[in-house]
Amino acid sequence: MIIPPELKKEFQERAQKIRLIIMDVDGVLTEGHIILEDEKPEMKMFHAHDGIGLVMARRVGLKTAIISQRESPAVQRRARELHIDYLYLKQFYKISAYEKLKHDHGYRDEEICYIGDDIPDLPVLRRVGLPVAVQNANWRIKQEIPFVTETEGGRGAIREVIEAILKAQGKLEQAIEKILSPEDSRE
Repeated sequence: MIIPPELKKEFQERAQKIRLIIMDVDGVLTEGHIILEDEKPEMKMFHAHDGIGLVMARRVGLKTAIISQRESPAVQRRARELHIDYLYLKQFYKISAYEKLKHDHGYRDEEICYIGDDIPDLPVLRRVGLPVAVQNANWRIKQEIPFVTETEGGRGAIREVIEAILKAQGKLEQAIEKILSPEDSRE
């Protein structure tokens, strides 16, 4: 994570409070390319490192969510495979889905990390306790959001954020052990 030196302590304090990680899809969980062919469902590519990161988060009790403007069978499938806790698709105004998720499941802003890359993410990024922009985010987002990944979206940025949060919470080694343990390998 690219964290300005003067904000390292603040990042640690914010990350320690996180219970829920929300992410956008296009440009964050994927590289942002949308492949369309006539009469076929769209194709999306997901990075395996992000998948392992999401499993690590779940194994130590963090919840995960996706809020996306698009509806995509590929995203629905990947969310099922990764046991994403909350899935909100076709959400043009992401802040509405964010407020519903908070209300329905009892989260407070300071307990939520949101990872985004573009202008539709900005209202949510401005509200959460830990806003993170991916390296390939729109310049306006990176200008406003102090915490930026070193990795581009779709190339392991989600994993980078999760590991930074788990490290701040003192749970990173526990998460790694749970990935390596045959007793914890049920998916």
